[in-house]
Amino acid sequence: MTETVHDYMTRLGQAAREASRILARASTARKNQALLAAANALDAARAELAAANEKDLANGRASGLEPAMLDRLALTPKVIDGMIEGLRQVATLPDPIGAIRDMRYLPSGIQVGKMRVPLGVIGIIYESRPNVTIDAASLCLKSGNATILRGGSEAIHSNQAIARCIQQGLAEADLPAASVQVVETTDRAAVGAMITMPEYVDVIVPRGGKGLIERVSRDARVPVIKHLDGVCHVYIDAAADLGKAVRIADNAKTQRFSPCNTMETLLVHGAIAPRVLPPLAAIYRDKGVELRGCSRTRELLGGEVLEAGEQDWSAEYNAPILAIRLVDSLDEAIAHINHYGSQHTDAIVTENFSDARRFLTEVDSSSVMVNASTRFADGFEYGLGAEIGISTDKLHARGPVGLEGLTSEKYVVYGDGHIRT
Repeated sequence: MTETVHDYMTRLGQAAREASRILARASTARKNQALLAAANALDAARAELAAANEKDLANGRASGLEPAMLDRLALTPKVIDGMIEGLRQVATLPDPIGAIRDMRYLPSGIQVGKMRVPLGVIGIIYESRPNVTIDAASLCLKSGNATILRGGSEAIHSNQAIARCIQQGLAEADLPAASVQVVETTDRAAVGAMITMPEYVDVIVPRGGKGLIERVSRDARVPVIKHLDGVCHVYIDAAADLGKAVRIADNAKTQRFSPCNTMETLLVHGAIAPRVLPPLAAIYRDKGVELRGCSRTRELLGGEVLEAGEQDWSAEYNAPILAIRLVDSLDEAIAHINHYGSQHTDAIVTENFSDARRFLTEVDSSSVMVNASTRFADGFEYGLGAEIGISTDKLHARGPVGLEGLTSEKYVVYGDGHIRT
């Protein structure tokens, strides 16, 4: 009898649960051995990776996949180099598992502290980029978690080729093959099954478009680590240094247009706008950025600025488009961000310490910055070594999620025959 998708996913879940118990007690040395062996396997399999990727690219071109999607799908020699380097870098990161903190004696005589432990089984659902297979597998493995990876159907051959390299690494370190499993079916029912298996899957991490993340968030019976939108702001305060303001507002928008930590709305205090907006507008014009502004912005900059509609203040463009609004106070800027923002990343440019502290305290986002570009909101830039994604949730992980975000803590108690009276 042919195995159903549900039965197949249940089998993967059961195997992952068993593997997670072995991984939870695996030594740092064995986990690192698996990562480094997988890196060597990738290096040796460049031709096989390229051939598998070419199948996906050919299918993508035949089905009319957009050029940007094809670009994300491509396993170029540089991308393969990056995957190999990523594995080796994760192997050098400190292992969080087993660390005990805050041990203290209590009046009863017992010692109480907290130990860092894996989450267990992590399901990761992602689209297009096959290098995510390595990023996710390496971080989950190093943090002692088994993982089930469900990539997009457009990258199935690439993901399977990468999975074979990961399996070689696991075998060399004598770790279970089910520590990292790549879902082999392209049937979308596999996603529905994985997000409704709390007995086997502890956490789901969706990485992809808004539609995917909304579906997973709506239907999952398993906790989800995710962010929906990246509506990021830079606010140029009345007390801003002009040079800093121009550099930061330029970089936050134009360093790259598509990432989720790119600025989408620029807020400028009316008192400094006549000095800072004209030079910024010239930079944006030279870099092909379309400006959409409030009536005061358009009055200041002239006809080159289109009229911003209500929808622009909550838009994530992922494109060379920027909304600009003039405000008359820090209060107004904070109110705008907390109303229209997505709790991702927001920055203030100011030399006023009190304004900076208020912004840090009152803006309700996962990353809040003073005198720095929003583009720094990234696991690597935060010193996490790598990230599995960014979370705008308030429970468990918030902001870039690295190794520690893939762990939890449990209380540990030491006694010496102590009993409660």
